[in-house]
Amino acid sequence: MEEPIIYVDRRHTNCEKWDGLQERFGRADLLPLWVADMDFRVPQSVIDAEKEYLECGAFGYYSPPDSYYQAILDWEREEHGYALQREWLRYAPGVVPAINWLIQILTAPGDGILVLTPVYYPFLHSVRNNGRRLVSCELSNDGGKYTVDFTRFEAAIAKEGVRLLILSSPHNPVGRVWQQEELKAMLDICKRHGVRVLSDEIHQDFTFDGHRQIPSATVGDYDSLLITLSAASKTFNLASCKNCFVIIPDASMRKAFDEFVKTINIVDGNPFGYIALEAAYRGGKGWLKQVKEIIWGNYLYLKDSLLADYPALIPSPLEGTYLMWVDFSAYLKPEEMEKFFQDSCRIAVDYGTWFEGNAPCHARFNLATSRENIEYAAAAIKTALKAHL
Repeated sequence: MEEPIIYVDRRHTNCEKWDGLQERFGRADLLPLWVADMDFRVPQSVIDAEKEYLECGAFGYYSPPDSYYQAILDWEREEHGYALQREWLRYAPGVVPAINWLIQILTAPGDGILVLTPVYYPFLHSVRNNGRRLVSCELSNDGGKYTVDFTRFEAAIAKEGVRLLILSSPHNPVGRVWQQEELKAMLDICKRHGVRVLSDEIHQDFTFDGHRQIPSATVGDYDSLLITLSAASKTFNLASCKNCFVIIPDASMRKAFDEFVKTINIVDGNPFGYIALEAAYRGGKGWLKQVKEIIWGNYLYLKDSLLADYPALIPSPLEGTYLMWVDFSAYLKPEEMEKFFQDSCRIAVDYGTWFEGNAPCHARFNLATSRENIEYAAAAIKTALKAHL
């Protein structure tokens, strides 16, 4: 018997997505389809494991068991074909903190760091906040399908003296799942120019329509330059558990990482994060399968509903992530976007300008919610567009 997927009304639970609307958008009466977490109850395996730990009633210092690390090894091998080794694994309280740490470990102030725009905006903040030089390489966009221009990519690296690439794989927000030849081309260029790579694969478990996630580390011999970052947080709605795993095959980079975390004294995390990850990876596969079906159905519904009345909209194909990227430039001007969504539609979205690059009229929608919320969004957008035009 399949575990039921339960929609959770997260209002008044100190939830950033729902209860932080006033602070983020200036009004609280919006449907939040912005920040990337889910409105679904986590797998029962997670709840049961956390209850068992709570029942012990003592929450002192905690050391994760070997089974925690084995759960990661098993998941990566079984789900993604990545046979990593136990000694490569390190802890961080999240992918974004890990990126900030690794920027400090692997680069010096003023060094160039490359990103493929439009891209997850904490990448941009991480580079700037650490006093590094942001180097943007714009993705090519052909009717909503994004690709890397490898000539432009290599030229940016050579011209700007880039020392580090931060790669989003699958790519947030455009929804691309990079193919093996694309990953290999980028990594070969980086290897040729002595550029290290951080591959953020936190959305690795959300691929659709026949697409398959390929870990960057599996496409060739790149261990000397590549670090992979991932977590169970996106996959199983565990962001507040603050648990990310960092995969560092290279011994010298592992040593540098270990020396750095000693200076900030964050060498481990809280037990709830360790327990949640292991329980999710051990018992959450059936839950995940159903959640992916809901997300794919929401994508098809929103895409088909919008295009039926407004065919000049350009939704990017959802290959990966649970985030839908839509170009509204046929109907809206850049300066109209915020008023349209917040005042006319009463929807909170992530705006394309947040991701930089050439996306002034794009919006990113979080599909990991109920069908009722997606139906509301579709109707609201179509009604507002009819009134606007």
